[in-house]
Amino acid sequence: MKFRGKMVEISSIQHFTRILHTISKMNKTAVLRIVPTHLYFVFNERITTGGTSLWCEIPEDHYFCEFNMEGLSEECNEIYLEFQLDNLATAFRSAQAAKSVKLKLTKKHVPCLTLEVELPSLHSHSRVVVHDVPVLVIPRRLWEQFQEPTMIQYDVSIYMPSMKVMRSVAERMKNIGTFMTMSASSDGEIHLRCETDTVTITTHFKDLNLTSVAAAPDGNRQLAECRIDVRKFNQFLMGQQINPAKVVCNITHHQMVQFFLLHDDVSIQYFLPCVVA
Repeated sequence: MKFRGKMVEISSIQHFTRILHTISKMNKTAVLRIVPTHLYFVFNERITTGGTSLWCEIPEDHYFCEFNMEGLSEECNEIYLEFQLDNLATAFRSAQAAKSVKLKLTKKHVPCLTLEVELPSLHSHSRVVVHDVPVLVIPRRLWEQFQEPTMIQYDVSIYMPSMKVMRSVAERMKNIGTFMTMSASSDGEIHLRCETDTVTITTHFKDLNLTSVAAAPDGNRQLAECRIDVRKFNQFLMGQQINPAKVVCNITHHQMVQFFLLHDDVSIQYFLPCVVA
């Protein structure tokens, strides 16, 4: 297996760094899936550790001026690598003023994602900083665990309000309780509710645009809600660095909340399961 990519545009390097920073706030480890046209960052937590999952899709031609890879075989032309997200995000932070960045799969004492950062210098020769991020190569028999999540039928799909405002509300609710109930209605409203034995706090967001709504059995107002881990929701909000053009919230009643971040050159799906009271 071989992989090598090169970035030379500073805007691409900086945006790729923001993407890494964003997803590293959601989970400590991830799997990088490499195919000839895309990079995917994936993680699927076990139910016992929260059950959250992420699917981040990045087209290679938006970031890399050179991109070459050879997968396991001609029939299975893919590479799957597990690693610590913070390690790669930290390495990319050193490249914010780089002339170029090369990212490649190497074999040191262990398999590594090696980042070669070419920095500008006052002298004729450039400085090169090398970071080696250890990775675990995922065997073929486990690949099916890291495929794109199946789209389920959502009861309410609605555009989120300002992420900055949502972040402020979630930060306060995190200090009140462990869980929060998030609901969305066909009236174009999102409600965030946190309850304890002594207090109930609800924040209402109105006049939001809907993307789709499942038909209610009685033809009346449709409402979908999920009880979610407020800390996980807060991690998702606090990590945002990519300034997405749109954020869609999809709720399946008492099952799942999906947040879909849409940008010109990256899409992120983040799933929070419903927590039974």
